[in-house]
Amino acid sequence: MTVILTDPQERTRFLKFMVVGAFGALVDFGIANLLAHFLNMPLVYAGTISFTCAVISNFIWNRYWTYPDSRSRQLHHQLAMFFAVNIVGIIIRIPILKFGEPPLLNFFQNLNLTASITPEFLARNCTLAIAVGIVMLWNFFVNRYWTYNDVN
Repeated sequence: MTVILTDPQERTRFLKFMVVGAFGALVDFGIANLLAHFLNMPLVYAGTISFTCAVISNFIWNRYWTYPDSRSRQLHHQLAMFFAVNIVGIIIRIPILKFGEPPLLNFFQNLNLTASITPEFLARNCTLAIAVGIVMLWNFFVNRYWTYNDVN
C-alpha cells in the first residue's frame, strides 16, 4: 500500500485501475439492476452475471490502458490469471451479497422512506457497493503483483 503513496508510477497505475474499476462498476451495477429489476433474478445470480461482464471489460481496459507494458504473457494466459484472481473475488463477493442484503433491507424498511427509491433498491445497491469496494482492493493488489508483475 505504501508503494502507491511513494511511487508516482504506481499511483498512476492505481488511479487508472480505479477508473477502469469505476467503469466496470457501472457495467456491474447496470447489468445487475437490469437483471434483478426487470427479470426478477435473485441478486446472487444477477450479480454473478454482471460481475463476469465487468471482469471482461476490466481485463481489456487494464491490459491495454493501465498496464500497456505488460506483454510478456500471451493474452489467453494473462486473461486466465486475471480470471483466477476474479474467481477468488467472486468467492469473496457472493457471501457479501447473500448475507449483506437482508439486514440492509431491514434497515431501510425501518426508515419508512417516502422517496420514490424503494428499500429493496437501496439495500441491493448498498450491498453491491460494499462488495465492489472490498473486491476492488483484493483485485488491485493481487493483479498488480501476480497478473501484471512483469511491469516495473
